[in-house]
Amino acid sequence: MDSFGVYLHVPFCATRCGYCDFNTYTASQLGTAGPGATQGDYLDAIVRELQMAVANNPDAARPADTVFVGGGTPSLLGAEGLRKLLDGVRDTFGLADGAEVTTESNPESTSPEFFEGLKEAGFTRVSLGMQSAVPHVLATLDRTHTPGRPAAAVAEARAAGFEHINLDVIYGTPGESMADLDTTLEAVLATEVNHVSAYSLIVEPGTAMARKVRRGELPMPDDDDLADRYERIDAALSAAGFSWYEVSNWSKPGGACRHNMLYWRDGNWWGAGPGAHSHLDGRRFYNVKHPARYSAMVAAGELPVKDSEDLTPEDRHVEKIMLGLRLSEGVAAAALREEELRRARRQAEAGMLRFVGEGEGERVQLTDRGRLLADAIIVDILS
Repeated sequence: MDSFGVYLHVPFCATRCGYCDFNTYTASQLGTAGPGATQGDYLDAIVRELQMAVANNPDAARPADTVFVGGGTPSLLGAEGLRKLLDGVRDTFGLADGAEVTTESNPESTSPEFFEGLKEAGFTRVSLGMQSAVPHVLATLDRTHTPGRPAAAVAEARAAGFEHINLDVIYGTPGESMADLDTTLEAVLATEVNHVSAYSLIVEPGTAMARKVRRGELPMPDDDDLADRYERIDAALSAAGFSWYEVSNWSKPGGACRHNMLYWRDGNWWGAGPGAHSHLDGRRFYNVKHPARYSAMVAAGELPVKDSEDLTPEDRHVEKIMLGLRLSEGVAAAALREEELRRARRQAEAGMLRFVGEGEGERVQLTDRGRLLADAIIVDILS
């Protein structure tokens, strides 16, 4: 709980995937945005934001135990651009001994030289967007990489000295068969990575995929089918030596992502970059989203914060339970209020939760069945 993290948001993508609703922009979208929208402007601005963050918030100036560069497509910045971001953290917040430093990457914008540069810069972990190993599934998702490229990227990262490598998978894409999913799982396991994130496809409002679903060109994913696929993924990963530690994340021993654990344990982090969110001791705030506006505010010497809120004790309680129950470690039974505890015991009788330990060490955890309905169970407990 004492860990501190820094998140750096890279808003650039070569193309926009049809399912994505993240704060990202292609070159064509930024071409007429005016000053501040180039990658060079962005790099200068984010380093300046880090400097202002420490100068204006001295109480938050503590060495980062974890750094996570997300997007967008951070690998579009190249190893030198990512080095500049990490150096910005080093020169402001600082890096704790043994810090975990992760960057997301699109396999198509990586190379042996890229991974060697990352390793030299001080990165310790790489997360690669695979999504699927099947061409027609990638086409439906509007993914641009070729099916075999993620495995090649993993091999290149390992050759550069990376021990901690994650592959992201999306399941439940319209048109994906169980055989397609098995093909993807076989490809994932063949790489021998030590971390896998698997997310069910969510059709987000306003995306290109949502418009196709609305027009009847693609079917809406089915909840029962998604549950079957989740069980398939869990069985395959478990048989290969992975353990789930969060509902959508599996790792081999020692491979859990420390930065994401910081989020789920309701820790503190500073988020820098367009649209980035932060949390410091019960206060949440987030930056303006557009890169040009972001860069203009930083250039004017203004922290690019759009809005903030101070969480009430009730807010913090809800988030503690909501986030903690998604973890395999669960939450302390003592953290639940009397009525919540009663509902949790009712869920345990239904086989969705289990109580482990005794006395002050008693904890509430999701069962394997409960993971399939985690959101509904959490809502029931907190209602």
